[in-house]
Amino acid sequence: MKTWAKWTLGTVGVIGLAGFAAKDYVFLHLPGWIAPRVADNRPVKWQPGPATAAVPADKRPPNIVLIVADDLGYNDISFNGGGVAGGLLKTPNIDALGRGGVSFADGYAGNATCAPSRAALMTGRYPTRFGYEFTPAEVHPPAWFPSGLIRTDAAFSRNIANFKTDWEHKTIFDEDAARAPATVADKGVPSSEITIAELLRTRGYHTMHLGKWHLGDGKGMRPEEQGFDESLGFMIGGQMYLPENSPDVENSKQDFDPIDKFLWANLPFSVQYNGGERFRPARYMTDYLTDQAVAAIGANRNRPFFLYLAYNAPHTPLQALKADYDALPQIADHRLRVYAAMIRALDRGVGRVMATLKAQGLDQNTLVIFTSDNGGAHYIGLPDINRPYRGWKATFFEGGVKVPLFMHWPAKIRPGTSIAGPVSHFDIFSTAGDVAGAALPKDRAIDGVDLMPFIEGKQTGAPHNTLFWRSGPYRVVRDGDWKLQLLDLPHVALLYDMKT
Repeated sequence: MKTWAKWTLGTVGVIGLAGFAAKDYVFLHLPGWIAPRVADNRPVKWQPGPATAAVPADKRPPNIVLIVADDLGYNDISFNGGGVAGGLLKTPNIDALGRGGVSFADGYAGNATCAPSRAALMTGRYPTRFGYEFTPAEVHPPAWFPSGLIRTDAAFSRNIANFKTDWEHKTIFDEDAARAPATVADKGVPSSEITIAELLRTRGYHTMHLGKWHLGDGKGMRPEEQGFDESLGFMIGGQMYLPENSPDVENSKQDFDPIDKFLWANLPFSVQYNGGERFRPARYMTDYLTDQAVAAIGANRNRPFFLYLAYNAPHTPLQALKADYDALPQIADHRLRVYAAMIRALDRGVGRVMATLKAQGLDQNTLVIFTSDNGGAHYIGLPDINRPYRGWKATFFEGGVKVPLFMHWPAKIRPGTSIAGPVSHFDIFSTAGDVAGAALPKDRAIDGVDLMPFIEGKQTGAPHNTLFWRSGPYRVVRDGDWKLQLLDLPHVALLYDMKT
């Protein structure tokens, strides 16, 4: 056989073996020259408000700070007596929001995955109303990139969804329609929707977004086009927290999970300001976002502002700051210790935000809301993060959609208040609008309700008698104390009495 033929056959064989080895990737690792360019870190100068306050802080509409964690398990905070690693890690700053304000015993996410849940939170509406039931895959190759390197078939979607799960978790909706690479960049909340930021701007609020967006980066979908005066973060569903080889990071790779393999191979470490060039954060992502939140609050201390602080913690990839990891020697398991250290940084960030509000004299008249976009994910391989609830992210069992929800506003909310009865992420829209004195839209159905009358005891009963969730064929309703799940994969109906 001629030399050229041997080389050709050898090359084909190597490519074939590589393709087989990489069959569990969403797409093969893109070469560096295709990956987005990331510039060096640069300072961010937040648009300053007035040098002096025209109206004292306690006489103007309340500032609103919405803090959203990413894939935080119900048992990841110690408020209810639990906590990571059997309580070896406490979350005193997050707990203080609930103890110093109101906690909702039945707080629910708008959906069981990141994007539609955030869509409900931003718009006050079921995402089904505007066709956003799924989390789009983060596949953004150039149009000319060979489609054969991208896995978009339904069987692959189901394989990822059902990876390392038992039958009760095989309820992930088929995301095949959301994985079309030619149009995924245009999948998001349409510009015709009204966001919290747009609502609050009608009352003169300065609006700022920090961190994860995940609601589309097509025309009219980006945060600076959806009512935010300023946006510093990333449009896709995740980022690295530090470069993998940083001396300041502790990594935990889940080699059993194809999603994790994809993230480690392809996620950048970057942010962008108002759609500008991507650049590297100055430090560990959670601490960097906190630094910027502190700066943004300081710049706007003399005017009403809305700050949407959307941490990507503790979403994968699991990366902890080495100092946080070293502070937790009592946790023996490496993966669990990295995860706990990530939540330690998240809790520290919440504490710094609250300390900044106090230092600026804003704490009494600022409504601070804390929640998670959905429950903890099964694919990180930590079985207790949603304890005591069954299910995970991407299922509508309680473990997938029951989330911590706290509101802290000393001027209006009595410490230690607790509200029973279902509430949802979309109630944040109506509550924020009403406390700001903004008129809610009249040209569309708004599914959220103002929670303040319930918090202040002016209205009794449950804020909602019925809540719905839907992702394609997977449909769930909670009506009173009954919860009905119509599952796919396998086809089965499950009815629960939530009292028992």
